[in-house]
Amino acid sequence: MDILKAVHAGSALLSIGGFVLRGIWMLRSSPLLNARATRIVPHVVDTVLLASAIALALRSAQYPLVHAWLSAKVLALLVYIVLGSIALKYAKTWRVRVFSFGLALAVFLYIVLVAVTRSPVLGL
Repeated sequence: MDILKAVHAGSALLSIGGFVLRGIWMLRSSPLLNARATRIVPHVVDTVLLASAIALALRSAQYPLVHAWLSAKVLALLVYIVLGSIALKYAKTWRVRVFSFGLALAVFLYIVLVAVTRSPVLGL
């Protein structure tokens, strides 16, 4: 694996790890969820993740709206961001937070599977 792919995969692992940790803190109503580092670090990690994704797309000449699997990843990423925001910030009830958190994790798994298989329809 080259360095760019390693940076992308590593930042993806850090991103989901941080999301799971923040989700656990949300479920436990931990004050750590509102800590300054908790608000800053995910943006740094996600910026590295996005920058490496763009660099990989440019280097490989594979672009969303041209390649179906990459379009599916980008669309799923937007869904993941919305669901994660609902879970960690915007949901009014605990039930909606938990449901959104679970769905966000499922969408993240879909993104990883699409990346590995390069197929927007899993199993093909």
